[in-house]
Amino acid sequence: MRANALLAIGGAFALSACATTAGADSASASDGDKSYDIAEVPFPSTYEPYPGTPTALVGATVYDGAGGVIENGVVLFSGGKVVGVAEELSTEGYTVVDGTGKFVTPGIIDIHSHLGDYPSPSVSAHADGNEATAPTTGDVWAEHSVWPQDPGFSRAMANGGITSLQILPGSANLIGGRTVTLKNVYSRTVQGMKFPGAPYGMKMACGENPKRVYGNRGRKPSTRMGNFAVNRQTWFDAIAYAEGDRKKRNLENETLAGVLDGEILVHNHCYRADEMALVMDMAKEMGYKVSTFHHAVEAYKIGDLLRENEVCSAIWADWYGFKMESYDGIPENGALLQQAGACVVIHSDDENGIQRLNQEAAKAQAAGARMGIAIPDAEVISWITLNAAKAMGIDDMTGSLETGKMADVVLWNGDPLSVYSRPEKVWVDGTLMFDAMDPKRKPVSDFELGQPGEGDVK
Repeated sequence: MRANALLAIGGAFALSACATTAGADSASASDGDKSYDIAEVPFPSTYEPYPGTPTALVGATVYDGAGGVIENGVVLFSGGKVVGVAEELSTEGYTVVDGTGKFVTPGIIDIHSHLGDYPSPSVSAHADGNEATAPTTGDVWAEHSVWPQDPGFSRAMANGGITSLQILPGSANLIGGRTVTLKNVYSRTVQGMKFPGAPYGMKMACGENPKRVYGNRGRKPSTRMGNFAVNRQTWFDAIAYAEGDRKKRNLENETLAGVLDGEILVHNHCYRADEMALVMDMAKEMGYKVSTFHHAVEAYKIGDLLRENEVCSAIWADWYGFKMESYDGIPENGALLQQAGACVVIHSDDENGIQRLNQEAAKAQAAGARMGIAIPDAEVISWITLNAAKAMGIDDMTGSLETGKMADVVLWNGDPLSVYSRPEKVWVDGTLMFDAMDPKRKPVSDFELGQPGEGDVK
C-alpha cells in the first residue's frame, strides 16, 4: 500500500494490539500431554476503524436496506455508529453533506468473493483460492491466502460501494475450508481487515466441480452419488470427533464441529434444485443448517422449500448456461424467489461483478417486472445489503441504516439501481474512505493497473 494513500485517509492511526476471540463457549481437548481450546481464534481480528468525524447526510433519498425509503431524509452518524435516520433531525454538531438529488444506502455487501485469494494481476502465482489436493479440505482457511494489496478491494469500493465482503475458498472440493468476512479497508495485514465479531463460514460444493476434479484423477468422487457418499462419511467422522473421539487434534474436524455447534455457517456452492433439496436433507441427517446456497441458478424451482428451511439463495442476475448444471437458469430467478417469500441475495464471484452489484440487482428486478412481478426499489436494495448480512451472520452489526449499527454508508450520485449511477462517497464505520471528488480519497494499491484519472496516475 502506498504510504501517501494511507496518510490521505485521515492521518495517523493504529491497528489494535488487543486480540479478540470468537465463540462464547469453549471446548477443550488433549493431544498427548497438551490441552487446547478449539474455540480459541489463533488469528484474531485487529481491525479498528479509521478516525472519522460526526456527519449528517441531508436532502437525499434514503434506502435503509430493510425495505424502507425516506424522501429528502437525514442520516446522522458519529463515533462509527448510526445515530439516527428520519425525515427531520437536528444536525447541530455534525459536518453536513448535502445529498439533494442523490441517494443514500447502507454499504453494499458481497457474500461471495475471491478477492485477495485470486487477486489482480491474474497470474498463476496469485492463484491461492483452491486447495485442490483432496475432496475435503475443511482444515484450510481462506484468510491465509488473502493478499491485502489486491487492487480489487479499492475498485470494489470506488465503483461498487462495497464496505464488507466474504472471501471463500474455491469450489474444486466438496468441503473447501473456512471463509472469512472482511471490512473493505486498507490494511497491511488480513487481521487488520477481519470484520470483528463476524462468524466464520464453511464453503461446500455440489455437482460438477468436485466430481470432475477428482474423477479425472481416477479417484472418488467421480459421480454425484460419490459426492454425497464422501460428504456423509466426512460428517459422520466429524460427529464422532465432536462427541469426544479426539485421539489427536484434527483441523478439518474442528471446523466441522464448529458447524455442528452452530458457530460456523455453511455456504454451499450448488446449481441444481434437486441437489439443493438433497443437501438440505443431508443437513437434517447430520444436524447442521445451510445458511446459503451460492449460485443457485435453479433455486426458483424450490422457492417454497428454501423458505421453509430458512435458506438464502445467493445468485447472479443472468449468468447461466455456461455448463450443464447451469443450463436451466433463468433471469427471473430472483423475482420468483422473492415472490415465494424466500431470501434473495445478489452476489458476484468475480472481481468485475463485485463493482456492479447494484446493477446486477436492478437487472434481476427488471426481469421480474417483465413477467409481472413488481418488486419495490427499496426491497431490491436489501438483496445487496441486509439480506447478505443476515446470511453471513452480521446483520446485528451492519446491512441496514439503523441506530446503533455500524455507519457503513454510501452516497450515490444518482439512483443506485441505474446503470448511470456510481458511488460519490463511501464511509466505513463512519470514516470517509472514498470520495470521487477528492483525489486524496482515492488510494490505490502498489499493484494498481493504472486506469486514467484514478489515484495519482496521469
